[in-house]
Amino acid sequence: MPKRVLVVDDDPSIREALSQALAAEMELRVADSAEQALAMLSTAAPDVILSDVRMPGLDGLALLRLLRERAPTVDVVMMSAFDDMATVVTSMREGAADFLAKPLDLHDLRRVLGRVFEDRRTRERKKAAVEDEAATYRLDSLVGRDPRMIETYKLVGQAASVRTNVLIRGESGTGKELIARAIHYNSADAGEPFVALNCTALPSTLLESELFGHVKGAFTGALASRRGRFELAGRGTIFLDEIGDTSGELQAKLLRVLQEREYYPVGAEEPEHTEARVVAATHRNLEEMVARKEFRADLYYRLRVVEISVPPLRERPGDIPVLAAHLLRLASNLLHRTPPTLSDGALALLTHHNWPGNVREMENCLTHAVVLARGDVIRPEHVLIGRASTGEADPLSSLDVVERIHVERVLAAAGGKKAEAARVLGVSRPRLDRLLAKYGLS
Repeated sequence: MPKRVLVVDDDPSIREALSQALAAEMELRVADSAEQALAMLSTAAPDVILSDVRMPGLDGLALLRLLRERAPTVDVVMMSAFDDMATVVTSMREGAADFLAKPLDLHDLRRVLGRVFEDRRTRERKKAAVEDEAATYRLDSLVGRDPRMIETYKLVGQAASVRTNVLIRGESGTGKELIARAIHYNSADAGEPFVALNCTALPSTLLESELFGHVKGAFTGALASRRGRFELAGRGTIFLDEIGDTSGELQAKLLRVLQEREYYPVGAEEPEHTEARVVAATHRNLEEMVARKEFRADLYYRLRVVEISVPPLRERPGDIPVLAAHLLRLASNLLHRTPPTLSDGALALLTHHNWPGNVREMENCLTHAVVLARGDVIRPEHVLIGRASTGEADPLSSLDVVERIHVERVLAAAGGKKAEAARVLGVSRPRLDRLLAKYGLS
């Protein structure tokens, strides 16, 4: 892609010098005034504008303000022979990508332009990734035609239109995180981060630091400050899975976040503020926990502004054929295979199974089937229903055996991609490498 630059300067010698210096590297145009530059936007908007500050008529700062309104994706680098502090501060405050003092140093100019174009590529990659993610979780891609699922999708759409807190209820494996992501990626804040945390994945002593961050020296081993999930979420969504398993102390701190929109990183003396929307999920009966004083009633009502219940798979058997086809496509994409066809016998096995592990169990079952199937048809012998399909160990197996099977299954489903496997497992890449070495899977 060409690097399109527009130079705006009333000094013809500056326009000529920059044209000669940059024309070989970039697609360069020039304008002798802010007014001419604005008129040129309608024909072909540049990627970057290099603008003088002091010009007759509209000056560079006025041009910068108008560009932020009319062409917000264009990066603006200001330049001036009058590099007084007020001009520099105003330029950066109004959204300039950088400020260069005249006479221009061509080395500095190329360095600044190189950084600006690299930042543009980073933004474009991030935007493309967000668009891909949003397409994955768009409302019409959610699978299920059962009337209860239709009602669930309606609530997803309503929750996506506002920034209120959401509580998602459902058994393990029903797809509560999928619902949370659908809410986020169909909202006005889809471009902001979606940050997920399983509240059972960490002991309570570490969960607070994971959520709120910590300052250097806050505890033994805190060799540097670390940002928490709330800070990472920004104005996006933080998804707290299994909220019912949090301690009373952490519940009190979460309540403060929801009430005051602020929290204290571990060891900090000053609070941090958050604008993140909280979506929580649980498979537990929070009403019974509130009655037993195991879950704070005030936190329960703060979380349950919008409630979405995801029905278990056994209560919507009519969705099994379409869901199976969808999961086969996903598994085949992960394993770089052409999606196989599900035979009538294999579909009958799926339809008559009770699916205690819900959609997650079916996903594991069909991923395994795609691996086992040599041809392009999944037959009954490929569908290992029950313990074999879920990859579960004997109930009396050691924790190491269970952990090894789970890590191996996730890595296979991720097509051997360690970064993806670490994301699914909710562990860091170094932690995954240690697990693979421990169990001889690397």
